[in-house]
Amino acid sequence: MSRIGKLPVEVPAGVKVNLRGSEIEVSGTKGTLKRELPPRVKVEMTDGNITVSPADSGREARALHGLTRTLINNMVEGVTNGYTKVLELSGVGYRADVRGDTLHLSLGYSHPIEFKLPKGIQAAVDKQNRITLTGIDKEQLGMAAAKIRDFRRCEPYKGKGIRYAGEVVRRKVGKAGVK
Repeated sequence: MSRIGKLPVEVPAGVKVNLRGSEIEVSGTKGTLKRELPPRVKVEMTDGNITVSPADSGREARALHGLTRTLINNMVEGVTNGYTKVLELSGVGYRADVRGDTLHLSLGYSHPIEFKLPKGIQAAVDKQNRITLTGIDKEQLGMAAAKIRDFRRCEPYKGKGIRYAGEVVRRKVGKAGVK
């Protein structure tokens, strides 16, 4: 049995959880999230806690046990506090700018890149080289950050590109000079 799946998800005050069949809806101060639950997992609400248990002893049910509990916990955490991802641009002339719901990136290509932010994700830019993404859906926020990072990943020789804040890029030695 999953160690993570055994733990109950505590529902803080101000968060409403609605279980309808195989769908869970969590609403709080930041917004509302819905998710379809897998049929091999039972979810129960008791005394302000959500407990998840496998419906049978099959391999798939055991695999989904901890995953479902973590997804529900992320939903509760998202509607109460929200999530933040920070991306840093490093390189000469690399810039970012937010106009409405579009992120404009200048990353050394011959053309600027325009990235339309998904619904529910907000972006802020500090000093043109630090992008802060915020949202309540952890999965959607991570996907948006990964797509932005893929426009220009950090290369190992000079370290130019887009990286997560705190990410360490392993540097390689360049060509050795011939005497």
